[in-house]
Amino acid sequence: MNYLVPLPVVMPLLGAALTLLLASRPRAQRWVSLTVLTATVAVAATLLVRSSIDGPLVVEVGGWVAPLGIVLVADQLAALMLVVSAAVTLCVLVYSIGQGMADGHEDTPLSVYHPTYLVLTAGVCNAFLSGDLFNLYVGFEILLVASYVLLTLGSTETRIRAGTTYVVVSLLSSLIFLVAIGLVYSATGTLNLAQLVDRLDALPDDLRLVLQGMLLLAFGIKAAVFPLSAWLPDSYPTAPAPVTAVFAGLLTKVGVYAIIRTETLLFPGGRTADLLLVVAALTMLVGILGAVAQSDIKRLLSFTLISHIGYMLFGVGLSSSLGLAAAIFYVVHHITIQTTLFLAAGLVERRGGSTALDRLGGLARLSPLLAVLFFVPALNLAGIPPFSGFLGKLGLVQAGVDDGGPLAWVLVAGGLLTSLLTLYAIARVWNLAFWRRPHPEMPEPQDSVHTVRTDGVEQPYRGPDRDAHPGAMLPRLMIAPTVALVVLGLGLTVVAGPLFDLSSDAADDLLRRTPYVEAVYPGGTP
Repeated sequence: MNYLVPLPVVMPLLGAALTLLLASRPRAQRWVSLTVLTATVAVAATLLVRSSIDGPLVVEVGGWVAPLGIVLVADQLAALMLVVSAAVTLCVLVYSIGQGMADGHEDTPLSVYHPTYLVLTAGVCNAFLSGDLFNLYVGFEILLVASYVLLTLGSTETRIRAGTTYVVVSLLSSLIFLVAIGLVYSATGTLNLAQLVDRLDALPDDLRLVLQGMLLLAFGIKAAVFPLSAWLPDSYPTAPAPVTAVFAGLLTKVGVYAIIRTETLLFPGGRTADLLLVVAALTMLVGILGAVAQSDIKRLLSFTLISHIGYMLFGVGLSSSLGLAAAIFYVVHHITIQTTLFLAAGLVERRGGSTALDRLGGLARLSPLLAVLFFVPALNLAGIPPFSGFLGKLGLVQAGVDDGGPLAWVLVAGGLLTSLLTLYAIARVWNLAFWRRPHPEMPEPQDSVHTVRTDGVEQPYRGPDRDAHPGAMLPRLMIAPTVALVVLGLGLTVVAGPLFDLSSDAADDLLRRTPYVEAVYPGGTP
């Protein structure tokens, strides 16, 4: 099964090349993209099953023996991240196709969208599978290039400005990461993660702390942890709804994944654990206070995105098996739920003409299905029992109580307060956008069938521009993937027991480190 490991990276890259060649054939582009992402989901699921049974799967790309060559490693953590990210990107792609068709862009979409989207997927998968620091850096750079193109689609002034901010911040974090890579190589002579385990342990504590701090700073910017998160609320909401959704669901989690991987594999029990807990508490509270103050749904969700990154850092900072397992579980939950909410926000904007709360109202009566699609993941995000959000937070609270330290108790209290404030923010959105009377400026609901006069006769019109205005009926191809993600979020609750067991196994392997190292170097590290 090892031959499957590179496919989640190779297939999207080949698909991107093919869709670029098919730039003048948009329908063929769509089919290629859908086929590639569906195959990626299947391969990722297979890797998850095999890694759970056989242990980490390793491929030395090009036959070059590690540490000289590029090593791709699919352990349980990487495979789990691949499955959820591939499923989310597939659903968002279907949503974006539906949006393009409804807006009349079925035959004339931006030809660069599908190639760029597939390159973004390849970058995410490469980051998850990377077995050395430099290849992880390459994965981040692929993400940067593709995400900048997607963020500035349409070339509006607002999007260009937001994209510029995003690129500047991303380049800064990449520069810090590159400097850290240079320092690590200078100190150890290698960048292979499995080989670094022994060599970093042999370094003086102060030098290890410097290297650890540099990597945490780079990954912290990418994960949007406080105080390195100010760029996110101004960047994400300006993009088209599907782009915002995939950014919110995945990009910050790649940074969180890098923190989990390096903190457990390279710097176990490091001196930064207390710092991580402090940053986690500040990220939770500052993020959710920012959300409470917002009057726009997209910006509010962007601040909740920042806030809930704190829960993941909480589990990592505890450095315990239960805390790490709860953090992994919460990452899977948050990728799914945050993506769903941003897709629902896109539907709100389409139906209500805006995401500004002072210009919305009555959506629960005007579009009951849309109300359900927002309400269910919103409750999940707030941590209402028995949803997966509640179960993930419960695991983190239990891990904090078991730790018993002062900072752990502060995080337990901060986590509960953040959950209550999340519920308040979500309830405010529900009351203003869905429950109260419709705002006078909201567009009137449009019938599913419009008429046009042709040769003096009124005839039904079902042309491409029929739904290209606010108030239009919500397209089925946008509703379907949103429903699928809502069901997936509910499914996480149904399979919470097995999923938490899988997260616990992944956490145990991370903390033991030997399964990863022995998979890459069966005879011992050189």
